[in-house]
Amino acid sequence: MTDLQGIVEEIHARLSPRCGEGRVADYIPQLAHVDPKKFGIAVVTVDGAVHLAGDADEAFSIQSISKVFTLTLALGKHGEAIWKRVGREPSGSAFNSIVQLEHEGGIPRNPFINAGAIAITDLVLAGHTPKEAIGEIVRFLRYLADEDDIIIDQAVARSEQATGFRNFALANFMRSFGKLDHAAELVLGVYFHQCALAMSCRQLAKAGLFLANSGTNPLTGHRVVSHLRARRINALMLTCGHYDGSGDFAYRVGLPGKSGVGGGILAVAPGKASVAVWSPGLNENGNSLIGSLALEMLAARTGWSVFGA
Repeated sequence: MTDLQGIVEEIHARLSPRCGEGRVADYIPQLAHVDPKKFGIAVVTVDGAVHLAGDADEAFSIQSISKVFTLTLALGKHGEAIWKRVGREPSGSAFNSIVQLEHEGGIPRNPFINAGAIAITDLVLAGHTPKEAIGEIVRFLRYLADEDDIIIDQAVARSEQATGFRNFALANFMRSFGKLDHAAELVLGVYFHQCALAMSCRQLAKAGLFLANSGTNPLTGHRVVSHLRARRINALMLTCGHYDGSGDFAYRVGLPGKSGVGGGILAVAPGKASVAVWSPGLNENGNSLIGSLALEMLAARTGWSVFGA
C-alpha cells in the first residue's frame, strides 16, 4: 500500500531547499509581497484521507485556478452552448495575449487563458448583478470544499482592478466583436474578485475532489456534475491548464492540472485523488516552478498518470 503521507513529506523535504527559486507575480502589486519561500502540498484521496506537508493550511490567492470552478458553473447554467463563445484548443500563446484573439474574431481559444475566462465570467454574470455573481462563486467554492471560511482577498482584488489594463483591453476587444453580453467593467469586476479567492492547499484539494471522482464529491456524496462533464473538464485542464506550458506539464506529470500566478496548482488523478500545491515562485510560463516539480515527483512515486501506470 502506498505511503502517501511519507511521499508528501519526502517531496516537501527534498524541494524545500529550493524554495525561493522563480519569480513571484510582481505585476500584481499585492502578490509581490508574498513570501517566495512558502511551500505547501495537500493530497486528498477519494476515500477522504488527507495528506499534508508544509504550508498546506495557509491561504493564498488562487488566481487562474478559479477558472476551473467558473467553467463548471457556466456549464451548469448554459450547458454546451458555452462553446459558441469560447474554444477548446490549446493557445500556444501567452495567457494574456491579444494577437490570437484578433485573428480569431474575438472568440478565445480556450476557457483557461485570460480572454476565455473573461468570456466564461460574462456567462456566469448572466441574470445577476456583479455582487450576486461574486457571491455565487464564493458559495460554490465553500460548497465544494465543505468549508465556510473561504473568502475573497479584497486587497488582491483591488490590486488587480488597479493594474489590470491588459485584461480591460481583452474584454473591450471581445465586446467590440459582440462576444461579451455585459459591459467590460462589470465582467472584470467579477473576474478580478474570483481570481482573488483565498484558499489553502487543503481547501483547494477538497474543492477539486469531484473531478477525481466522476463528478461526485465523495466527502459529501453530492453530485456536482455528470461523469461525462467531469471527464471533459479534466481533458481541458490537461491540454490547456498550464497555458503554453501545458504540453510540458502533460509530458512530465501526466495529470490534468490548472495553475495560477499566485503559485498554486490544482491537479487531478482520476479515481485516485485531488492534489494542490503552492509555491509562489513562477517559471517562464507563469506556472509554479517548485509546485510543478513537486507534482512531477508525486506522479513518479505513485505511478498516477492518465496515460497508464
